[in-house]
Amino acid sequence: MLRLSLLSLALSASVPALAQSERPPNFVVLFADDQGWGDLGSYGHPDIRTPHIDRMAAEGVRLTSFYAAPFCGPSRAALMTGSYPPRNSLDFNHTPEATTGIHPDEITVAEILQEHGYATKMIGKWHLGDAPPYRPHRHGFDSWFGIPYSNDMWRYHPMMPIRKPEDERMQGARERAAMTGYAGQGRYYNLDAGQGFPQPLPLMHDDEVVETDPDQRQLTTLYTRLALEFIDENRNAPFFLYLPYAMPHVPLFVSNERWGRSLGGRYGDVIEELDWSVGQILAKLDELGLVRDTLVVYTSDNGPWLEYGIDAGSAGPFKLGKATTWEGGMRVPGVFWMPGRLPAGRVSSAVAANMDLLPTFAALAGAELPNDRALDGRDLWPLLSGETEASPHEHFYYFAGRGSGGRTRLQGIRKGRHKLRLSTNAEGDLIAEELYDLHADAAERFDISGRNTALASELLEEAKVFLADLEANTRPLGRE
Repeated sequence: MLRLSLLSLALSASVPALAQSERPPNFVVLFADDQGWGDLGSYGHPDIRTPHIDRMAAEGVRLTSFYAAPFCGPSRAALMTGSYPPRNSLDFNHTPEATTGIHPDEITVAEILQEHGYATKMIGKWHLGDAPPYRPHRHGFDSWFGIPYSNDMWRYHPMMPIRKPEDERMQGARERAAMTGYAGQGRYYNLDAGQGFPQPLPLMHDDEVVETDPDQRQLTTLYTRLALEFIDENRNAPFFLYLPYAMPHVPLFVSNERWGRSLGGRYGDVIEELDWSVGQILAKLDELGLVRDTLVVYTSDNGPWLEYGIDAGSAGPFKLGKATTWEGGMRVPGVFWMPGRLPAGRVSSAVAANMDLLPTFAALAGAELPNDRALDGRDLWPLLSGETEASPHEHFYYFAGRGSGGRTRLQGIRKGRHKLRLSTNAEGDLIAEELYDLHADAAERFDISGRNTALASELLEEAKVFLADLEANTRPLGRE
C-alpha cells in the first residue's frame, strides 16, 4: 500500500499534447508467443495471409528494428517493467510451481495506468511466477484470465517420460514432434531426470482454476471474446487491455473454423487465427467509435522456435531464432496503430523495444515514471508520430539469461547500424567478438571487426560501463 501511495504521488499533470484531449488514450497490447519477424504479410511472408495486422501497418507505423528478449519470461518482464530483464532479476523462464516471481515492489505498466484511473485487464499467458503473490491481479490488473506459463508446460509435452498406456493427446504430441522435430531433450527442461511437467496446465481466473488441461483449440477464440467484452464494458472510460496469446508457441492449436485454411500449413492456420482475432478487436473499436482514442500494438515475445521445424515460424532475413541473441532470436514485429493520431504507412528502422511501452503509455496517459529506480525503456511517441527519425536509444543491449554462477550474460551491444557480439571469459570479463553492419548485413554473415578495430573497442568499453551500472542497480527477484 505504501508503494502504491508513493506511486500515486508521483503521477503528475505533465501531459503531452495527445493526452490533453477529452479523455486519455486507451491501450491494447496484442502479444504473440514465439512469432517470428517474417510471419506477417506486411513483413514479407509470401503465403500466410494477415490482412488485419497488415491493415494496422498500412494505417499506422511498422518498426523493423523492434526488439524483445530471447525467451518468453524475460520478454514479458521487460514489457511489464520497462527494464532489461536482468535489471529486475527476471532474466529466466519460470517453470510450474516456482517459488520465485516478479517482486512485489516492481511497478508495472498496469499499476501505473491503474493508479491513473484506467480499467486494466489481462487475458492470456503471464509467465512471471505462478504462486499467488506473483499473479497478474496483484501487479496492476483488475482481473486476469489465462494460463500462468507456456502452453507446453503440461502433461502432453513430447519430452515427457513414456508411461504406458498413453492417451490420444500424448500419442498425438509424440507423433507430431517426431515428424517436425523438437527442442533437444534436456536442453531447456530437465526432463532427463524424469521431472517433466506432471502437473496439469491450469486455466485461471485470478486465483481460481477454471479448468485444467483445457482444449487449446478454443483459447484464441475464448480470449478474443473476453477481450471484446472488456472493451465493450469500458467504452466510456480509459482502459488498458493486455492480451498475450498462447499461440504460436508449440504445441500448435487452432479452432475447427480456421483449421486447414492457410497455405502456410498448421503454423499458417494459427497465425491467420491470430489475425482474425486482431480483426475482431479492431472492428469492435471501430463500432464503438474508439479508433482515434486507442493505441493498439501488435508484437511478439521473441523469435521463432526453429527446432520445431514446420511448426515454427520464420525470422525473415535474420539469423537463427528463439533462445539466441542473434537478430532472429530478438528482433520481432512491432506494429502501432492509432488512425488519425499516427502517420499512416510510416516505416522506421530506428531501434525500439517492448520495454519502451511502459514509458510511452505513461507519457500518453499523463503519468510520470517512478523516480526511485533505473528504467531502460524510453518514450517512443516522438519516433512513432514522426516528430523524429532517431531512436530514443543510443545503445541497445542483448542479454541471454544467466550463465554459470548466476552471472548476467551480456552477448551484444548495438549502436546505430552496428552490432558487436560479446562473450565472457573465465574471469568474467567481457570480450569483443564479431562486429556486424546490420543495415548492410542483416543476416550477420560478415564480420567486419578486423577493419573496424577502433569501433569494436569503443563499443566494448561502452558495454562494460553499462554492465557495471546494471549490476550495481539490479532489483531483487520475488521470493516466497
